Amino acid sequence: MKSARRAYHASAMSDPGLVHVNGAAQTLGEGEGVQDLLARLGLEPSHVALELNGALLPRAEWDRARLAPGDRLEVVTLVGGG
Repeated sequence: MKSARRAYHASAMSDPGLVHVNGAAQTLGEGEGVQDLLARLGLEPSHVALELNGALLPRAEWDRARLAPGDRLEVVTLVGGG
């Protein structure tokens, strides 16, 4: 995952301070982590799955996962029903 992350960071120099969430640019807060961003966006962590820079991000890593300019986060909302 580190080499893929480096590639994203190298291409991110054109838009420093931004991350992309489901393709939409979001301003990155200082030291903001994945859980911080979810809270800011009003998303319930127990109802989503995350992919960071093309790789599934295990829930156990969310609390220590920090975001960097150019990161791409895909948020999939889980929907129940029958």
